Amino acid sequence: MKILLTNDDGIHAQGLHALAHELASFAEIYVAAPDRERSGTGHSITVFDPIRVVPANIACTRGSWVIGGTPVDCVKLAIHRLIDGNIDLVVSGINHGPNLGTDVLYSGTVSAAAEGVLLGMPSIAVSLNTHKSEIDCDFAARFTGNFIKQLMQQAIERKTLININIPVIPPDTIKGIRITKLGVRNYENLFDERKDPRGRTYFWMGGGVIEEEQENDSDVKAISESYISVTPIHLDLTDYGLIDHYRELFAGFLDKPGDRL
Repeated sequence: MKILLTNDDGIHAQGLHALAHELASFAEIYVAAPDRERSGTGHSITVFDPIRVVPANIACTRGSWVIGGTPVDCVKLAIHRLIDGNIDLVVSGINHGPNLGTDVLYSGTVSAAAEGVLLGMPSIAVSLNTHKSEIDCDFAARFTGNFIKQLMQQAIERKTLININIPVIPPDTIKGIRITKLGVRNYENLFDERKDPRGRTYFWMGGGVIEEEQENDSDVKAISESYISVTPIHLDLTDYGLIDHYRELFAGFLDKPGDRL
């Protein structure tokens, strides 16, 4: 079994190395990770700058590289140019910080897994529900390893990524696992106006999470109640419920619109 491991926290992130060590016990591991912190980059790719690649020499891997690009760049490069043969699974993480609800649209962690799905690979994103500087990734790495072993016994859905969030509490206090849907996650979006040494204005974005009512089967609710959340995410964003309605609503307008414009 060949696993491509990536993240958005960078090649030196603790979660990445803990996961590589754990998964190497039963799979061939390849690592392609950014050269620095790339959180919040979403599904961006590098198109106007060169992408530099340097070997990383992570001991427990069959190949590892530092990529001077985004998490999505890492997956694209690894699959198309750096790794010989097919990859069986893409795993992104372990992220330092949660990726819940609508956060997944901003997340480099989830976007790297999404790119794996777009390229036809089963993919998993794994995140820890903490921003504390000192973290223990061992339990999350063991859980992910066991989850993958269980998953690989089944026929894996290749058009859906699995987004896992793990509460950072003593393992014996985790109540279990919930299969969830994406919840609601919004922020205050405060912009602190500052001046640089040359007197030019710039803004620094901040603001905490806005606490909102969550449905009982959401990932945000599960984490708040000390459960691990496992959310299948489909990348088809089409609102199928509106297609027929819009076809009817715009029937006349859609018929040779060039005649009226």
